[in-house]
Amino acid sequence: MPPTGALEQPGRPGERRPLLGRGPRGPRPWRRTAGAAVLLVEMLERAAFFGVSANLVLYLNSLNFNWDGEQASRATLLFLGASYLLSPVGGWLADVYLGHFRAIALSLLLYLVASGLLLTIITDDGRRSFCGEMPELPLEPACQSSDCQRFWSSPYCAPTLYALLLLLALATSSFRSNLTSFGADQVMDLGRNATRRFFNWFYWSINLGAVLSLLVVAFVQQNISFLWGYSIIVVLVGLAFFIFLFATPVFITKPPMGSQVSSMLKLAFRNCCPHLWRQHSARDPQGAHLLPDQRSPQPGPSPQEDMANFQVLVKILPVMMTLVPYWMVYFQIPEAWLLLANVVVVLILVPVKDRLIDPLLLWCKLLPSALQKMALGMFFGFTSVIVAGVLEKERLQYIAANQTVSQQIGKDLYYAAPLSIWWQIPQYLLIGISEIFASIPGLEFAYSEAPRSMQGAIMGIFFCLSGVGSLLGSGLVALLSLPGGWMYCPKDFGNINNCRMDLYFFLLAGIEAVTAALFFWIAQRYERAHPSVGSQNPSSRDRG
Repeated sequence: MPPTGALEQPGRPGERRPLLGRGPRGPRPWRRTAGAAVLLVEMLERAAFFGVSANLVLYLNSLNFNWDGEQASRATLLFLGASYLLSPVGGWLADVYLGHFRAIALSLLLYLVASGLLLTIITDDGRRSFCGEMPELPLEPACQSSDCQRFWSSPYCAPTLYALLLLLALATSSFRSNLTSFGADQVMDLGRNATRRFFNWFYWSINLGAVLSLLVVAFVQQNISFLWGYSIIVVLVGLAFFIFLFATPVFITKPPMGSQVSSMLKLAFRNCCPHLWRQHSARDPQGAHLLPDQRSPQPGPSPQEDMANFQVLVKILPVMMTLVPYWMVYFQIPEAWLLLANVVVVLILVPVKDRLIDPLLLWCKLLPSALQKMALGMFFGFTSVIVAGVLEKERLQYIAANQTVSQQIGKDLYYAAPLSIWWQIPQYLLIGISEIFASIPGLEFAYSEAPRSMQGAIMGIFFCLSGVGSLLGSGLVALLSLPGGWMYCPKDFGNINNCRMDLYFFLLAGIEAVTAALFFWIAQRYERAHPSVGSQNPSSRDRG
């Protein structure tokens, strides 16, 4: 195990090298204080993030902006997608130029500015300053045809709102990709068990922030005003920023290691296209075989470490890529307010995992590696979708027999099957178990196996791939909602009683089964090539 706050210096592969870093290397209470500060900051940021995303459609639909549902939904999808897809950018900037500490601090500052501007444009004066006067709707007869055109195509204040949402997405994505590994660094010297427990409680903090947001921030936005709701969001971000800066003396901070992108691209080119590489080498005999670090000596990984890190990256990425279909399936389960049920289940299960399941697995020497736990998580995800499909098939049998009960929700009347909502508990319990075994060990795997010089980028790729899975899931629903698809039921008016969601769930189960088999095969190959992963040997963490 490297010393506390260590940053590995260039040297021969496999050599134990002197390590550098800033921050207290002293008593265990300081390390726990630093870890606790990170967890608190994460909880506050997640509460702010979900406070924006949960009611963004309603925010844009409000009388302040008067966007229609399609325009508001498109902006929400853009914000959520960008908040995941931009994650590698923030991680790479931290690895190359900023370091994790400065990247997190700048992300929180950008977060505070963007959320403050979103609050400002809720007010009449702020909105007029940034967006101008709202155009008045023309008085025209009601449209009787689907071919009617709007008086203007661009929604009010669109450039300003899209710019602020993209800035907020960049801030949250950079924050997410850097705080995860930064927090694990704070407790790394306490041992592998402390690192594992950190990721448990880090995930618990994420879900606690979501609960606080859904129960408090979203309630205030919907029942009091968006002005007060977004004021709470700004306070949450400001408090997170203050706590992070206040805890600076107890944090371990590490400088950036410089760019390895050119080296990685050269190595990828040489391995993928050896024939073209030989032609290029013939044209540049003096420099083509040299990596950038060989041409101009500078601090950072050596050429040998570049090659070792490239080989690690090539083996890590297939493992992470197989999680994309898992996330695609996972994000199709929680819908509407039932998202809260899933979050509550995770809040209950994480302490059980930390205090009971993990020690029991360790004592019984079962599932010693993160990859094996992730495979188990995929199995529970498969069973969750199967249970959801069986329940939906049972519901549709009641509908076919015309055994329904009417429910008035707002101004809309729905016809539901006479099944208790408690029948949905098994699928949410199973998806919760799946989440704690797939997501938490997934974070641990991305942290422990990534080369130190690419930690932020690898963690960013992990979060980016979860966003890709979510977008693919949305695309699958859109495809099946076309005429002739299982989800095409225009006559239901929101009841989905003529849709075949049972077949959709079984399709997801098939995707999950194939993904789990592929993941198991890739994970076995990875563990055979890296025995330390299976034995949870912390020395695997000592890469350059």
